[in-house]
Amino acid sequence: MFGAADIRELASVLGVRPTKQKGQNFVIDANTVRRIVRTAEVRPDDVVVEVGPGLGSLTLALLEAADRVTAVEIDDVLAAALPATIEARMPARADRFALVHSDAMLVKELPGPAPTALVANLPYNVAVPVLLTMLDRFPTIERTLVMVQAEVADRLAAKPGNKVYGVPSVKAAWYCDVKRAGSIGRNVFWPAPNVDSGLVSLVRRAEPVKTTATKREVFAVVDAAFAQRRKTLRAALSGWAGSAAGAESALVAAGISPQARGEGLTVEEFARIAENKPVHEQAAL
Repeated sequence: MFGAADIRELASVLGVRPTKQKGQNFVIDANTVRRIVRTAEVRPDDVVVEVGPGLGSLTLALLEAADRVTAVEIDDVLAAALPATIEARMPARADRFALVHSDAMLVKELPGPAPTALVANLPYNVAVPVLLTMLDRFPTIERTLVMVQAEVADRLAAKPGNKVYGVPSVKAAWYCDVKRAGSIGRNVFWPAPNVDSGLVSLVRRAEPVKTTATKREVFAVVDAAFAQRRKTLRAALSGWAGSAAGAESALVAAGISPQARGEGLTVEEFARIAENKPVHEQAAL
């Protein structure tokens, strides 16, 4: 397992200096990566996908616990170095490791068996879109544990009525049951970030949201509701529905007060609104 000195030495050999632009903050504490793997409840039969493995400290810990690990890395230097690191540090498990050198937002398929778990220290600047994209594209992922900025962790895990409940909260809830799974201090990273981090656990819903609306239709309602979160839903959804009267009609049909606000609604309620979107007459040709 990597320690702080190992991480810095490897970075020096590779000529790597973590950059804010890429959201790079490398975990340098072995106990922290073990805690992440333990909290993620990684099993011996799991196929884990890791996004942003960096120098490989979490990757090594995952390889110890899982059947296979596939790492997705966008950085050219880090991607080139990681297989050699695995071979040198854990040769007996090297054949259980695969690397995908790509932007996670562009990855549509992974080598080997379908992933069952996602575990990652996500770059702060792209954490939410990467998480939602991976959950959407790889429905076999049953369990996820991500380390993100504490503020983002709070938003992802927030429930209706919480002041930080918003678009990430609802969209994550479309896929998973979400909860906060711990806090991470700044001193376990190199370089130390200016913010605290948090762990978020996401377990795939046993039953999908019951709705006749598509995910895209539901997410359109969510985006509209929170684009003007201080307004009532009657006003906030007027553009989506074609008019304030149309929005009111959809809300009443869904059993929701037109005076309610998005921050008070569950994902199921957003889905009911989507189901009741007014149908506009097509203009005569």
